[in-house]
Amino acid sequence: MQKTNAGRFFEDYRVGDVIQHAVPRTVSGGERALYHALYPMRHALYSSDEFARDCGLPGGPLDDLAAFHIVFGKTVPDVSLNAVANLGYAEGRWLKPVWPGDTLRASSEVIGLKQNSNGRTGVVWVHSKGFNQHDDCVMEYKRWVMLRKRDQDAPAPETVLPELKAVLDPADLVIPEGLDFTGYDCTLAGEPHRLGDYEIGEKIDHVDGVTIEEAEHMMATRLWQNTSKVHFDVTARPDQRLIYGGHVISMARALSFNGLANAQMIVGLNGGAHANPCLAGNTVKAWSEVLDKARTDAPGVGAIRLRLVATKGGAPFALKGPDGKYLPDVLLDLDYWALMPV
Repeated sequence: MQKTNAGRFFEDYRVGDVIQHAVPRTVSGGERALYHALYPMRHALYSSDEFARDCGLPGGPLDDLAAFHIVFGKTVPDVSLNAVANLGYAEGRWLKPVWPGDTLRASSEVIGLKQNSNGRTGVVWVHSKGFNQHDDCVMEYKRWVMLRKRDQDAPAPETVLPELKAVLDPADLVIPEGLDFTGYDCTLAGEPHRLGDYEIGEKIDHVDGVTIEEAEHMMATRLWQNTSKVHFDVTARPDQRLIYGGHVISMARALSFNGLANAQMIVGLNGGAHANPCLAGNTVKAWSEVLDKARTDAPGVGAIRLRLVATKGGAPFALKGPDGKYLPDVLLDLDYWALMPV
């Protein structure tokens, strides 16, 4: 009996399959500290228990993207171990904060399949969820990956393309219980700019840059228990190890503090694309565009929809060429909702 796991290939998936992922993970303040060591993360709600309490929470939760990485990492052995590329995200929602002491597990349902015309690869869509020890769903998202086929002669499955929302409605966003920004301290948060200070269509150059190092990205990927071969095994790619796309997301989000320090909590992920590979030695810079704004029912809390673009040092605000394709310097194009004081 085969004891080891070579991962699933495209022909191993069926629409409707539900995969329960191993291994549950109990988180602590150590994850938060290491996350802040890996990225220049300074958003006050995640940095200070006292600031979080002043905003109506019992303390500072685990960073939203750290929770995402932990849940995402659980799905990799069953969803994307043999992926050619992670193609996109949709309908991501943070439903409950994750607190030190919580134990996270994950499951994924296959919601779409399409074999590519080359017959060697196909695309799999999954709806992944993260749960805490109380079986509360703390976050969910949909993503699609391109996977190799084990047997190129295996028959193509029936094509099923899921219907995905292009943008989450503000009413779809879940505000953490008790969150209250009426006494929000902009001085401690780092910037005076509230929701009303941003205009739809405004673009912000976040100015700073960080050079990606091999050791840091591999430490981060191990922290999330992400086992994808292309991040660790140099023989899995023709050139060098590929930087985990989530590492780029977190780095760009950290850089966005300069200009968006009060975009405190990510609560919705509308879409995202890893436009070009990121490799060690690349210097990541970032810019944002304000796409929308909304009020919420929580006291003093508004929502801001942002496009976050990470580049390899390309010109700010340059995204796509005349052909409609991403420019070579663009690494990430992420569309998300965050909570901000009004």
